[in-house]
Amino acid sequence: MNSPIVEAIGQILQDKSIDRDAFREIIEGVFHAMIKKKYGNAENFDVIFNIDKGDIEIFCEKEIVDDDDVTDPVTQMPLSRALKIDEDLDIGDTYAELVNIEEFGRRLVMTARQNLTQKIREIEKENIFTEFSSRIGEIVTGEIHQINRKEIRVHLDRYEAIMPKSEQVYNEKYVRGKSVRGIIKEVRRTTKDPEVIISRSAPGFVTRLFELEVPEIFDNIIEIMGVSREAGDRTKIAVRSHDKRIDPVGACVGMKGIRIQAVVRELGGEKIDIIHWSADPEIYVKRAMSPATPLLVVYDQESHTATVVVPDDQIQFAIGKRGQNLRLASELTGIPIEPIKESEYLAPEPLSISEVSELDDETKSRLIEAGFESADDILDAGDLKVMEATKFELGRVREIMNILNTYFVTDEDLPVDDKKDGDDTSNPAHSPQTERKIEG
Repeated sequence: MNSPIVEAIGQILQDKSIDRDAFREIIEGVFHAMIKKKYGNAENFDVIFNIDKGDIEIFCEKEIVDDDDVTDPVTQMPLSRALKIDEDLDIGDTYAELVNIEEFGRRLVMTARQNLTQKIREIEKENIFTEFSSRIGEIVTGEIHQINRKEIRVHLDRYEAIMPKSEQVYNEKYVRGKSVRGIIKEVRRTTKDPEVIISRSAPGFVTRLFELEVPEIFDNIIEIMGVSREAGDRTKIAVRSHDKRIDPVGACVGMKGIRIQAVVRELGGEKIDIIHWSADPEIYVKRAMSPATPLLVVYDQESHTATVVVPDDQIQFAIGKRGQNLRLASELTGIPIEPIKESEYLAPEPLSISEVSELDDETKSRLIEAGFESADDILDAGDLKVMEATKFELGRVREIMNILNTYFVTDEDLPVDDKKDGDDTSNPAHSPQTERKIEG
């Protein structure tokens, strides 16, 4: 049966990799629709498709009736005509007559061909979506063939992938015709073809690179517990070992740094901090703050936050350029982190007005309502500002000032007899404000 639609089927069989059973169902469905369009129904028609050869035959089953009794030429055949085909045929028999596809007319054939092409395209789209969805998280390599402001288009074997601007690394240079590696991040359904999105900026890309370079990760001896990344600048990756004999950090670095260097080269020199994971949040946070070396980490279980005390000269390392190190450490551990200088942490805590026993409750309330929470607030403000804010008389304000000043008497202000050991704590003037200590 030589016709445009049969030729199209032959071409599809050559060019497309489509499931044979699904293809057979499509072909039969398209031809049954064409038959129904011409004859009103397709109940007595059989479509036989030889998928190996691409041949199609349509048979119409007809009942043999007397020539004068023919009422429906589609379902009935006159006896005189049947006998010309086979002398053994008789009234009441059924005969499957081969239908010439040209009988359907050019318009119906072309419509059928269009329907076939559309259905094949739908199957192709679904196959692409299914195939690449199952490969999400996989590293692929392709050739860059188009670059514009919004995206880069990359050839992956028989298909085209997209690397949007958001999935590119800001300081990398991409060149048309050059190969590029990335991770399949997602597959999006669209009104046209599915969009396969690849990424070089995703943290998962770093994870997969380490899996390629470190056999212990691939073999599940070492496990990657978390990755935080600001692509092009720095990545922090936390690892642990399921074998006590193997150092997870050392295994990821490799002999003379060969393993981590391979990852760094692929990432264009991006800095990588490999951290030994810990279930203890304080230890984990302390390690995650690298390259800073915290003196102390205080973890608050209720607020799920951590305060990190670092030497004064390391506060910039702790925070990092534009806060990068702090962000990455917080993201890696899942804990909001507040860094503080050692000198600030060890400084005495401000004396609260509520702690001054020499002041009555009414005086304390008026001071606090006026915005003076600590002794420092009042002493720094001076007499006139305190009078204006609290409406106290000048004499009363000076009494308050004198009481507060006793809490801040220095060693030079004390009589000689009181300077012997400095351990008399019976007088408020000798009572130091609360101090913190860093132990360990």
